[in-house]
Amino acid sequence: MKVLVTGSDGFIGSHLTEELVKKGYQVKAFVFYNSFNNWGWLDTLPKDIMRNVDIFQGDIRDPNGVQEAMKGISAVFHLAALIGIPFSYHSPDTYVDTNIKGTLNILQSARKLETKRVLVTSTSEVYGTAQYVPIDEKHPFQGQSPYSATKIGSDRLAESFYRSFKLPVTIVRPFNTYGPRQSARAVIPTIITQLLAGKTQIKLGALTPTRDFNFVKDTVNGFISIYESSQTIGEEINIASQREVSIGQLAEELIRQINPKARVVCDTERLRPENSEVNRLLGCNEKILRLTDWKVRYSLEAGLSHTIEFLRQNLDKYKTDIYNL
Repeated sequence: MKVLVTGSDGFIGSHLTEELVKKGYQVKAFVFYNSFNNWGWLDTLPKDIMRNVDIFQGDIRDPNGVQEAMKGISAVFHLAALIGIPFSYHSPDTYVDTNIKGTLNILQSARKLETKRVLVTSTSEVYGTAQYVPIDEKHPFQGQSPYSATKIGSDRLAESFYRSFKLPVTIVRPFNTYGPRQSARAVIPTIITQLLAGKTQIKLGALTPTRDFNFVKDTVNGFISIYESSQTIGEEINIASQREVSIGQLAEELIRQINPKARVVCDTERLRPENSEVNRLLGCNEKILRLTDWKVRYSLEAGLSHTIEFLRQNLDKYKTDIYNL
């Protein structure tokens, strides 16, 4: 089958593109058009992978380009999105255009072209601070940032197309993914790159919030397992390790692995507004385990080790002296 991956130039999307090729799928990669002809992380993939990838340059906000990209496609993995939470505080319009209208473009084109499967990428941020744990798919939604609000809107649009038009949609909801190629706007590469740059004072925001961290290869295998299961159409499904770690504990582990002499200092610029901070995330993975053959393969310790090694070899690609939104 020929599949389309939107956001294929990004962190998770590049890993998903690579894994789909390895599994024998014909992959069309939708990358964000730019005059530099930059394909993001796809530019770093091995040539034997990339010669099997059909590149389409476009903008997810453009319905005409989206429809053109989806012609002849059996399934779409829709990952294209704006994801930085701090950036969403002062540029919410762009999040609406990209995350909500972009998803609408995918859904409209899939309906018109009779695409056989549509996987829309959600986020654990749609749940807000946990009202109970582990968080299953029936947990209430709470938009605690403009980013999470637009992802809630995107999810509900996808649900409406399934219910209204019988479009074969699945909402895939990864909890906090980390690993090689992640940008420093996320907490794990933020900590690691500061440590690898030789800093002994590691600047972070709040240390008490907890997260359910998942190594990127586990997340990618979750997407593929959900796609390859006939039982997942019309469902929304968590990808979660069901293991809870605080940001403080995470920092301690990374400091232990890289430089035990370092310590954490609070940088107020990195603090979310009080009512916007998601204080606790711990996902329930019962549903994905029941409906697919997926399972967690990487421990947090092993995943962090792989991530440290990648960042050590690619530190020149990261700006360690600034706060990355």
